Amino acid sequence: MLKQTQNLKQQQKLTPLQLQTIKLLELTTIELEERIKSEIEENPALDETETDEQKELDSSIEKNEESEDEFSIKDFLDDDDDSIPTYKSQTNNYSNESKKDNFALSSGESFQQNLIDQLGFHSLDERQRSVAIFLIGSIDDDGYLRRNLSFICDDIAFKQNVNTTKEELEQILKIIQTFEPTGVGCRNLQECLLLQLDAKHASQSVNDAKEILSKCFEEFTKKHYEKITKKLNITEDNLRNAIAEIVKLNPKPGNLFSDDYSEQGKTIIPDFILDMKDGEFIIELNSYNAPYLRINANYMQMMREYASKKGKVNAQDKETAQFIGQKITSAKYFIDAIRQRQKTLLSVMKIIVDLQHNYFIAGDENQLKPMILKDVATRTNLDVSTVSRVLNGKYIQTHFGIFPLRYFFSESVNTKDGEDVSSREIKSILQKCIIDEDKSNPLNDEQLVSTLKQKGYTIARRTIAKYREQLNIPVARLRKEI
Repeated sequence: MLKQTQNLKQQQKLTPLQLQTIKLLELTTIELEERIKSEIEENPALDETETDEQKELDSSIEKNEESEDEFSIKDFLDDDDDSIPTYKSQTNNYSNESKKDNFALSSGESFQQNLIDQLGFHSLDERQRSVAIFLIGSIDDDGYLRRNLSFICDDIAFKQNVNTTKEELEQILKIIQTFEPTGVGCRNLQECLLLQLDAKHASQSVNDAKEILSKCFEEFTKKHYEKITKKLNITEDNLRNAIAEIVKLNPKPGNLFSDDYSEQGKTIIPDFILDMKDGEFIIELNSYNAPYLRINANYMQMMREYASKKGKVNAQDKETAQFIGQKITSAKYFIDAIRQRQKTLLSVMKIIVDLQHNYFIAGDENQLKPMILKDVATRTNLDVSTVSRVLNGKYIQTHFGIFPLRYFFSESVNTKDGEDVSSREIKSILQKCIIDEDKSNPLNDEQLVSTLKQKGYTIARRTIAKYREQLNIPVARLRKEI
């Protein structure tokens, strides 16, 4: 049996302004500039103004808010349009999973194009050249051909309607492996290093290096030097000279080629600028090229004209008024969200500077205090997730360098005196211990625990292992030298 019931319940719901602000908080300075330009293109009621017109911007917003006392934009909107306009929910908002477009600072010849140009120095018919170009296209940025040749045969047949064999691909690949940089087109690290050794002038150390890589590659990667000397019957001096030859080789030959489209080509634009004046810190948001915004005066005047008709508006005028009102409302939401973003970013940055005051004065890493997201969230009355969004991809420019905001956060570690120190300080001490160790007998994690304990830091072995991995420091066996 069906019957109607009425229930009362509380439900937390974010306002359109809060949703807009949350999305803008994640954006960096450059991304915000692009977002504002996109918004200006989509919304004709939104105008940009010059930097020196900031006061005019503030008064413009206040006038627009006062103008709603003269007429109500909602009078021209449908009942379903009282909230944020539908077009606003269809914009291309960024998310954590979205891949940001990387814009190169300058254009140039790509790594693959450079290899294709070198094909011109070899006598290949049109069919062989097309196969060679396909092979080059399968080489990654490190210079390796990591795909199976039999799979490439199938791809060439399917995509280019060219039947080839694995043996033919081997022959063409051998030609590509003669190209610069030496070692390009190899299937694995062993082949890459041996190819580079073949290009060197023959000597005792080069010959020993070839023998080590061809017969004892696994032992070499694991630094089992005793097994190598026993298996190849060579002296420690010869082994040392051979290793010196090997470490000169490039494990990633593709990186030798300067590619303008690589991640390294990006320039960091700081989101905050920190200065000191009369002993006090001054924190500013870096506006970069982002324009200031205001609502288009013509659109506001048009709304006043429609409001002055007082019921004499026909169907077409009402539809126009609905469009204009929707755009003005969206523009106000966006401007308010930008302002709220600036306020939130500055409040979070101010707390970070206050908590790490000694560090920002001296620039000494050892002055960093333990600090987690919750410490900032508590002092700013913000949620931890909001603070995390503020930190996401943001940088600050100081008088001693540019740093990501997450650099200033670290866990606390207790010393034997009961004092809390930053995990970053522990990492710095750990790194120094490893630098100063005897490389012929490097310290393992247990020995590092004892060394740090002598310095007053009681750290568990698993914590030492975690910090070592975060510092990209290998285990003791792989740090051994002869």
